[in-house]
Amino acid sequence: MSGAWLVPVVTIVLTQVAVIATSIYLHRALAHRSLHLRPATDIAFRAALWLTTGQSRQEWVAVHRKHHTFTDREGDPHSPRLLGFWRVQFFNVVYYMREARRAETLETFAPDLRPDRLDRILFSHGVLGLVVGLTLLCALIGFWPGLIAGLLHAVLYVFVMAPLINALGHWRGGKNFENTAYNSRLLAWITGGESLHNNHHAHPRSAKFSVRRSEFDPSWPIIWSLAAVRLLAIQGSPATWASATAPRSGA
Repeated sequence: MSGAWLVPVVTIVLTQVAVIATSIYLHRALAHRSLHLRPATDIAFRAALWLTTGQSRQEWVAVHRKHHTFTDREGDPHSPRLLGFWRVQFFNVVYYMREARRAETLETFAPDLRPDRLDRILFSHGVLGLVVGLTLLCALIGFWPGLIAGLLHAVLYVFVMAPLINALGHWRGGKNFENTAYNSRLLAWITGGESLHNNHHAHPRSAKFSVRRSEFDPSWPIIWSLAAVRLLAIQGSPATWASATAPRSGA
């Protein structure tokens, strides 16, 4: 691959791996229990997230479950309706970290994900994961390309992708269902389906976020493929969840 294309391509790949792993594992499998992963699949996703994000699964899930409990009302950790769009877009990571560090939030919303032995030995050490991931990247593609791609990926994941989902997803967009979240069919292509946010808030336990033919959830083909080879199990029928509330005809 040409050196001019190496850094942007690697950056995009890293960010998409992190985004899709977050959506499938942290969001759908853990936060909402819409997927059941086999042990090997679980470890693979944990390792991918450890190397690309360094996130704690208990913290992520606790903050997200609290968001669903208090959606766009007092108690929501990152509601643009309460805080303003630009504050959430630019400072989403601050609101996330503030909530994730509250022991009460972790114990109330994710007591089922207290650190296990693998967490204590490895996965709870997020900084170590990022260092290992960056070291491997530099070894594979060279020091400067690896360093630049790693930094660009961090900026995209932390300051662009996640804030867009939390900010724009509760601010502007299309609607299939009557709730305070919105869909962005275009952004869904690059956010692992997460920008089909209105659909998700209507059916939070659905493993598939798209409900119309004109919507594409990039994580769904991966989920379907993993289920086909029995690396995970889908908890119920997406068609049943999607038909529980009929989409609005004008959406």
